[in-house]
Amino acid sequence: MASISSRVFFLLFLSLSASSSSSLVSANFYDEFDITWGDGRGKVLNPDLLTFSLDKSSGSGFESRNEYLFGKIDMQLKLVPGNSAGTVTAYYLSSKGSNWDEIDFEFLGNLSGDPYILHTNVFSQGKGNREQQFYLWFDPTADFHTYSILWNPQRIIFSVDGTPIREFKNAESTTGVPFPKDQPMRIHSSLWNADDWATRGGLVKTDWSQAPFTASYRNFKADACVVASGKSSCGGSAASSGGNNQAWLSEELDNTKQERLRWVQKNYMIYNYCSDSKRFPQGFPPECNIV
Repeated sequence: MASISSRVFFLLFLSLSASSSSSLVSANFYDEFDITWGDGRGKVLNPDLLTFSLDKSSGSGFESRNEYLFGKIDMQLKLVPGNSAGTVTAYYLSSKGSNWDEIDFEFLGNLSGDPYILHTNVFSQGKGNREQQFYLWFDPTADFHTYSILWNPQRIIFSVDGTPIREFKNAESTTGVPFPKDQPMRIHSSLWNADDWATRGGLVKTDWSQAPFTASYRNFKADACVVASGKSSCGGSAASSGGNNQAWLSEELDNTKQERLRWVQKNYMIYNYCSDSKRFPQGFPPECNIV
């Protein structure tokens, strides 16, 4: 575990992040998203708040009306409380087709009192299997927290309340590993039953007596390059969808954020495909050697 000084440093950062996250500029759920399935289980309660529910008959989901090619996406979520075993709340970017790209947050439910598992993955040209999993340092069901994806031509950074938890770098030129950089993606989210695998490898099943299960979303923000009719809003003088500041297009982790990333990965990472020698007995994937 981390030293006392690093804990103090990290908790101070968390308090600063929490205060800054409240200033997010919300977009309008009515304008930005379509509820694509669920037969009424997905509901826009007001322009800033959306809920999903899951029962034994169905879950629910949405997708963004816009397609994006690079961006900084923020969404605040409050996850299913209580016994959420078997449920998955997914929030991700994805393109279409057999060679799709995808950037995943998935929240794997658990029995009451046991922690959620935050599952991340990156797909490029239809290939994924790049899982990293984490526990969170707070109860994600008690309040809303901000989950962010920074996606620019150099890297993908997953963050929670402003704290980076994972970085996937573009090393295509040196490793040959494709990086998601050519296919526009939509934002998707869903709440669904995955009790065949989600909790303890499928050993714990969904307790339908606890249904309906509900997850809530608010304060969506996208500083991003919107693609329409094959043209990007960032290609010329057009503003990004969240404002005129496009600093995220070249953003990287500074020394302080790299320290935060290492702290989280040391203390809260519970699975890393780049450390799974049983899974890769012939050697780890080439991107695992990138520093």
